[in-house]
Amino acid sequence: MALAGVRVIELAGLAPAPFCGMILADFGAKVIRVDRTKVAMTMDTQARGKRSVAINLKRPEGVAVLKRLCIQSDVILEPFRKGVMEKLGLGPEELLKENPRLIYARLTGYGQSGAFAKAAGHDINYLAMSGLLSMLGRSHEKPYAPLNLLADFAGGGLTCALGVVLALLERTRSGIGQVVDTSMVEGAAYVGSFVWKSRSNGLWNNSRGENMLDSGAPFYDTYQTSDGKYMAVGAIETQFYNQLIHGLGLDAANLPPQMSFSDWPVLRQIFTKHFATKTQEEWGRVFDGKDACVTPVLSLDEVISHPHNQERASFHRDAQGEVTPSPAPVLSRTPADPCLAQDPLIGEHTRPVLEEFGFKLAEVDQLLSAGIIECNVAKARL
Repeated sequence: MALAGVRVIELAGLAPAPFCGMILADFGAKVIRVDRTKVAMTMDTQARGKRSVAINLKRPEGVAVLKRLCIQSDVILEPFRKGVMEKLGLGPEELLKENPRLIYARLTGYGQSGAFAKAAGHDINYLAMSGLLSMLGRSHEKPYAPLNLLADFAGGGLTCALGVVLALLERTRSGIGQVVDTSMVEGAAYVGSFVWKSRSNGLWNNSRGENMLDSGAPFYDTYQTSDGKYMAVGAIETQFYNQLIHGLGLDAANLPPQMSFSDWPVLRQIFTKHFATKTQEEWGRVFDGKDACVTPVLSLDEVISHPHNQERASFHRDAQGEVTPSPAPVLSRTPADPCLAQDPLIGEHTRPVLEEFGFKLAEVDQLLSAGIIECNVAKARL
């Protein structure tokens, strides 16, 4: 796989950092998640392909163990607020001195500098500070956050993974590591660059929810079907719009012009009425094979059964039998190979990992008896 041989130390955190670690693991990196001791269960639902060691970082001996792991690794991924790692004596200045090739990835809401660097926050706060939240929402309604995807995962975990890979690539030339400072505010804004760059061409001249691509246009929206499901319509271009009108059984001569903004409410009423006459499956048959940009809105459980997704193996079932997306993008020579084993228990791999990093058996036993580390060997799981 593309990242085979890359060692990653991921300090356990919430959604964005675990997603970054999972991406790296999916593409071949050896990701070791460092969990706290005396914790019953992990919050990491994106632990695919990772191993877990449990270390008590409140003890100096535990900090020393983690430092040894980092010195022998390629990447450290940490999700804490500014200053936490420095207080432990594990900041980038200390670790890069010991391991100049280390990629030190820091994933936070507001970044490592600025007035908000130490402030708490969540996806909705970072999205608000990015400017994008002001653009999201229906007409005459308040802004709304579309799940916690844009900042946490697109601007956070995915952007951080990109930064790690870029730093690894650069290291092949310089031989030196560096700090990757990922701010979810900046990452989300960067993902939304199109919004800023397209303001001059009139795409966003109207109020929120009244533009072509923010649900304002009737030909770029979702419609309920007779069985309570939905179809998604994205028929922007004329040739696609004509196919939409034909599929709905309408006569374009009896309709307002597609781009007549003042007539959009009338068109939406017409589309709403017609989509409500058939089930989602029936509309699927109508539009299959037509370039109308009309697709079913599939649920999380339905996606694995769609013929297109099945053909590409876009989704698979994990060890728990749950539907999950397959890694993307697909590489032709070195594709990702997602681990199908069950997610690791906290401390499940503490002993083998430490031994792999050069700790002697007696040393591991001493750390274990002193409560510096924990081992939780997995029993056979049904």
